[in-house]
Amino acid sequence: MRTGDPVARLTLEQKASLTSGSDFWHTQPVEEAGVAAIMLADGPTGLRKQAGESGLSLGMGQSVPATCFPTATTLGSSWDPDLVERVAAAIAREARAEGVSVVLAPGVNIKRSPLCGRNFEYLSEDPYLSGELGLAFVRGLQTQGVGASVKHFAANNAETDRMRLSADVDERTLHEIYLAAFERVVTAGDPWTVMASYNKINGTYATENAWLLRDVLRDTWGFDGVVVSDWGAVHDRAAALRGGTDLAMPPFGDDDTVVDAVHAGTLSESVVDEAVRRVLALVARAGAAAGDDDPDEKNTFSEEARLSHHELAREAAVAGSVLLKNDPVGGAPLLPLSESADVLVVGELARTPRFQGSGSSRVNPTQVDVPLDALRATWGDDLPFEPGYTLDGTPEEDRTLRAAAVEAARADRTVVCLLGLPESYESEGYDRTHLDLPPAQVELVQELVAANPRVVVVLANGGIITPVAWSREVPALLEAWLAGQAVGSAIADLLSGRAEPTGRLAETIPFRLEDTPAYLDFPGHLGHSRYGEGVFVGYRYYDVKHIPPAYPFGHGLGYTTFAQGDLAVDVAGEGDEVRATVSVTVTNTGSRTGTEVVQVYVSDLESPVARPERELKGFARVTLDPGASQRVVLELGPRAFAYWHPVLRRWVVEPGTFTVSIGASSADLRRSVTVTVEGTRVRTPLSAESTVAEWSADPVGGPLLARAFGGGAALTDNPMAAEVPLGVLAGLAGFPRANVDVLVDAANPDDEGDDATR
Repeated sequence: MRTGDPVARLTLEQKASLTSGSDFWHTQPVEEAGVAAIMLADGPTGLRKQAGESGLSLGMGQSVPATCFPTATTLGSSWDPDLVERVAAAIAREARAEGVSVVLAPGVNIKRSPLCGRNFEYLSEDPYLSGELGLAFVRGLQTQGVGASVKHFAANNAETDRMRLSADVDERTLHEIYLAAFERVVTAGDPWTVMASYNKINGTYATENAWLLRDVLRDTWGFDGVVVSDWGAVHDRAAALRGGTDLAMPPFGDDDTVVDAVHAGTLSESVVDEAVRRVLALVARAGAAAGDDDPDEKNTFSEEARLSHHELAREAAVAGSVLLKNDPVGGAPLLPLSESADVLVVGELARTPRFQGSGSSRVNPTQVDVPLDALRATWGDDLPFEPGYTLDGTPEEDRTLRAAAVEAARADRTVVCLLGLPESYESEGYDRTHLDLPPAQVELVQELVAANPRVVVVLANGGIITPVAWSREVPALLEAWLAGQAVGSAIADLLSGRAEPTGRLAETIPFRLEDTPAYLDFPGHLGHSRYGEGVFVGYRYYDVKHIPPAYPFGHGLGYTTFAQGDLAVDVAGEGDEVRATVSVTVTNTGSRTGTEVVQVYVSDLESPVARPERELKGFARVTLDPGASQRVVLELGPRAFAYWHPVLRRWVVEPGTFTVSIGASSADLRRSVTVTVEGTRVRTPLSAESTVAEWSADPVGGPLLARAFGGGAALTDNPMAAEVPLGVLAGLAGFPRANVDVLVDAANPDDEGDDATR
């Protein structure tokens, strides 16, 4: 080691200590070596810093006050990277005021099944959307000098048995679906840390998985930050260090096992040194970022900043709310409601709001805008209210409240009914068992619409709800999700028309749980979850199976209308250098200013592997005044056309025709253009296991096979023979195995190797 190497000045025991924390939330200091401790804290929806100094527990319910922003479900539905970046920057400013160096966010895991109890912490079912919004979140944190921890790496898609479950996933599916968002964030965002998840991947714990943490994350993507474990995810310190986990959190008092492993020769000290260098670099990075902070301003946050962040939370809640339905009543869409309208509010969630998820992301909010209060501020203090149901009462209580609400709804007025999932229905730590509202709420809304045609339903939930049992007769349906501490003001803004709902679904809402892609395999069986749906996750599955959803991915209405036309797609370059410029004219054809989300989908018409019918590859938000038009231009890179080749084990852009479509959802495509892409023709290496048909179709192998078997036409003309591996056919024909090996060597010249092209 060189003289100036800080690691060289540390004892083995000190180095071992630096690869785990000092308590639940701090890294380990080494005072005699001048190494300080830094603090990490939860924060996907706002800072959750444990109050007090002990740091000896998770501190659930004991966190310092912080702005509770909308959940990732809401932020994902905004399709607005700029907004997500501003929210993350606000969280970072609060973190710096509290002396927190790393915020454990964002979560970019794919919503494989809507039953996952932690889906409210994740952005989307689509890896492209998750990657773009996750990247924005990381930028927002780190531009303020606070490190991000992108989580949970990887394939952490269920809460059931989450600390042991093995996600059994083929490599192509991993790269195209479950790793893609992480790849985007890591390669473009340089996050300070990546959090290794609890689960196993194909039988190996993520924290010990050298293929995942070393081959993919570091060697392929170039990540040079710290890999930190999820809290309690390390089972074997030495194995985790070998696998690529640098920092085990929280400490289990087992640093001596690292020392013992080095002495026993089962763990190289150079592996420990490698992890320590990265931890020291993280500590130095955090120290440099905090160097300008005024010590007198630590643990303080101005009232002006608090109010500003609350308004940002309100903006985010509005942007991520999705108007699913807005049918005409009396000749006009029911929403927005005039401020002179006669309104009745129904639903206990109006006065006892649920606005955030449960578990480690739970924030102690600085204030809460109660929906009933905000609605009364808009429609008058005498706005009538009926609870309609209880959150945890008896069926008898629910029946009494329902009868009173239905009777009040019989008057000539508009009913605003707030429904949603109780906290017990969804949380970190366990999965849901169904996608339904509580029965008392379903019965309430069914009776309300029977009594009054003017019913607006507003939903509060982290994971999706199937509306099939009750929504057919409801004219207006607003999905507000878990909207953060400004929930009430945001709902009043949207219902009154002071703001337009601009959210679009970041996940498909099915008619039935049985229609969902992972229905047969979620959450898993006997310690394993088989990802049998492969790359067909979310809308990809509904499209290829031709299963109509209740509401498709990307869907969302506003208070105006838009046209998309004059689509042009210009393709340049080839192979890994291919680029496409997509341009479309968007026109506001309605009478109000509004926002459209232009979505670009790409379809491969000639793929040799099973690919989705279409995949999201670009999007843009555009806000226009009535009658105004704007030319929107989006750039697509080679990944928009590529797939992960399961044999060559790399991304491939093959030549062929592709359809580029623009639209307002995955099921509402407005214009399409077919283009030709000059890709790289890949040649799959031939082997003794390759079939006669594969040999015959290959420009190198075909002539070799023909010469070896005296013309070979009889082989390929025989359907049975064509599907037989060459090695088997050769054995049956008495063709020596050594001669087969000669053919294989001749068909795969050394200078072409596994990535042979033609």
